[in-house]
Amino acid sequence: HIFARNINTLQTQKYIKILVCLNIEIKFKAQRSKMRIIPSQFLCGLLISVNNNNLLFFAEHSLKTCASIPRKLGPVWSPSVAHTSKLSSSPGESTIDTPKVDILKHKMEFVGISCDDSCTPGKYHCLLCPKCKGGQSMEKSLSLHIIPDGEFAMWRCFQTQCGWSGQAFADNRELYNRVCGKIKSSGQMTEEGLGLEPLRAQLIAYFNERLISEETLLRNAVMQISGNKSIIAFTYRRNGLLVGCKYRTMEKRFWQEKGTDKMLYGVDDINDASEVIIVEGEIDKLSLEEAGFRNCVSVPGGAPGKVSIKELPSKEKDTAYQYLWNCKDYLDKVGCIILATDSDPPGQALAEELARRLGKERCWQVCWPKKDESSYFKDANEVLKCMGPGALKKIVENAELYTKQMGNTRM
Repeated sequence: HIFARNINTLQTQKYIKILVCLNIEIKFKAQRSKMRIIPSQFLCGLLISVNNNNLLFFAEHSLKTCASIPRKLGPVWSPSVAHTSKLSSSPGESTIDTPKVDILKHKMEFVGISCDDSCTPGKYHCLLCPKCKGGQSMEKSLSLHIIPDGEFAMWRCFQTQCGWSGQAFADNRELYNRVCGKIKSSGQMTEEGLGLEPLRAQLIAYFNERLISEETLLRNAVMQISGNKSIIAFTYRRNGLLVGCKYRTMEKRFWQEKGTDKMLYGVDDINDASEVIIVEGEIDKLSLEEAGFRNCVSVPGGAPGKVSIKELPSKEKDTAYQYLWNCKDYLDKVGCIILATDSDPPGQALAEELARRLGKERCWQVCWPKKDESSYFKDANEVLKCMGPGALKKIVENAELYTKQMGNTRM
């Protein structure tokens, strides 16, 4: 509910634009006139005609007079379904397209994200997080990205104690519940609850370019965010149940669904395995399936910068590798573990940290071949693309016994 004394003020006009963009049916009353219901697409033109009168407008419910414009508009847009379809500037005029970026910015203003003209599509912007205010250092820790076509925006705060994230769409979808801090209490995570759908042609083609087939994608339940053509959803499952989701854009930006269990990706595939392959990313797990290996899992996060020189922490304090502890029942049954992490220094550091915890006596390591005189193939997918599934299979089968010695400890 909003009360405005003068519709010519910039703040009032800002709120009017938001309500129009959200296509909410609005009732308004000029002084000494009867209440009328006005379709939102005609609102702008009609408001001009009562320019100097007191204006009363609100959505959904009968009005209770408010003293001032509220700082937040949460209650007004509770059914918010925002349309980027064409809006009329007056009843008799032709329609024009509302810029998608403007609609995204209006939506983000609802949750406190202030975007100026420098926040353009296709780039990453560092802003002050409205939740943690940048912590004690007040740094601009919120990373915001609007995709190039302006249809979608996503953000995440990289303050360790915050981690607030969200998404906004420039179509007829509301902000995701996690943006407003609402967590579903149903207990069981579902594809519908996360807004997921089967992969569409654009992302299937993206995987096909990496020699990953549609059959492999279906078997591993790789999905996408509903209606969005550029965000992959890797679904994490245990005993067939959805327990988490990791998202990836085609520009290699990653984030996880809040509440995702810390576990290995593809853990159901090693339930009865006597030999397990561990890789560094979900696409590498899919790549090894193309080479004939289903007994493969991926770590859920990135690799460390270097190997720790400290003793192994206890289970409770080993937070960076909690996914190993959570899958301990699966891994304890395995006699042979093949580490197929990336060939770069972080990937090799990850292999060492995994071997320290899993027991080096049962670990083997894949040695990626040289790509040219000065570099090596980086990972399983690069080998698959350049050398084919047969070559990838042979490389994995020729893994060598893990020999690096930095304390032969085991979890």
